[in-house]
Amino acid sequence: MTMQVLVLNQDYQAISICEPERALVLVWMDKAEMVADVAERKLRSVRTEFAFPSVIRLRSYVQLPFRKVSLTRENIFRRDGYTCGYCGSTKDLTLDHIVPKSQGGGFTWKNLVTACRPCNVEKGDQSLEEYGKSLRHKPFRPSFIMYMSQFHGQVDINWRPFLYMS
Repeated sequence: MTMQVLVLNQDYQAISICEPERALVLVWMDKAEMVADVAERKLRSVRTEFAFPSVIRLRSYVQLPFRKVSLTRENIFRRDGYTCGYCGSTKDLTLDHIVPKSQGGGFTWKNLVTACRPCNVEKGDQSLEEYGKSLRHKPFRPSFIMYMSQFHGQVDINWRPFLYMS
């Protein structure tokens, strides 16, 4: 199945995404309650059918450590929408250090941006001021909630209130 289920903690905070079968087992074992379902879909067994879960909430609070999004090449591309931070191109993408490593720039969320190869080569070992172009978007550290909301591209309408989306 391609659909996923949003799992909420007891306090309605989004904590993970799981398969519909796993969500149904949690509901059936009374470890979670179904908050929203997909009306036009059902999960069927030999003798009965069940509502297809979209959002479930755990009945007991689960203490989780602070979750942050890992700084990886793929996550930077995802944050920047797979577009060049300088020209907006979507082809031949690489990573660029805004402040070059040779000038003390580090491998951080705020110093890395997605760049197409031509822009990266043209910028070379220059700072933004020396390069003369500005970034289309200011780089930032994404939150775990933002990362979850972009997990599958299109977010289920039932998930939006729990992911702080309008």
